[in-house]
Amino acid sequence: MTQSERMDYLISYLSKEQGRAKEILFPDDEESRRKLLRSLMNVRMPKDISEDFLKIQDEYLKKEMEEKGITDLDDLKPVKDDIYLWKGDITTLKADAIVNAANSAMLGCFVPGHNCIDNCIHTYAGVQLRNECNRKMEELRSQYGVNYVQPAAVPLLTDAYNLPAKKVIHIVGPIVDGKLNSVHEELLEKCYRSCLDMAKENELRSIAFCCISTGVFMFPQDKAAKIATDTVNRWLKENGSIKVVFNVFNDTDFRIYHELLNKRS
Repeated sequence: MTQSERMDYLISYLSKEQGRAKEILFPDDEESRRKLLRSLMNVRMPKDISEDFLKIQDEYLKKEMEEKGITDLDDLKPVKDDIYLWKGDITTLKADAIVNAANSAMLGCFVPGHNCIDNCIHTYAGVQLRNECNRKMEELRSQYGVNYVQPAAVPLLTDAYNLPAKKVIHIVGPIVDGKLNSVHEELLEKCYRSCLDMAKENELRSIAFCCISTGVFMFPQDKAAKIATDTVNRWLKENGSIKVVFNVFNDTDFRIYHELLNKRS
């Protein structure tokens, strides 16, 4: 089966599953079909799915990842000791764990084709990731009640499925609705500490952090970066060696992290 045939099979399966087969037209060009497939995956609710679908989906996503290009952490140069700064697509990074900036429902982003990290991670991991997140949230709801949502700074560990990373650590960062205050800052520090603690507890030797709570969660970039670098440095001094990657998406964040990390070199 070619990559184009895999794509068409997955689109057909998901559109039929969602009862939309008659209303969805296959675009002529491959890029439009790729976007359509991503949208169908993004809106799919967590539930069982056939082994045939998973086999073809996994083949499709692994080929997509090969074409995007995988970056091995071992090929990167640290800024100092075990700390790295890397501007790139976190879904392509081969590390023991990558951190996902999740929302409190912990099921990924349902907005079709949205470019947030939550959407990208769930897209390229495959539908298995949302299903695992849902199973773990159901277990938590059975303990804490049907209205349970994940609190800020409490991590959730899952497999990474079709991503080159081994695991994904999902974390809800603080939302700055109004003026930044000490509670926001303490919660963001706790996000980094708790993710590092989880990595250590699970014998994960490398972890890549996205810029938690910046962007739509409105935490100021410079403040967030200082909290991130200070917290990681303190944790490493207290807990020993683990490779830590600060993964940034834009030039502004790269400059901020570069200045902060080189002050400590």
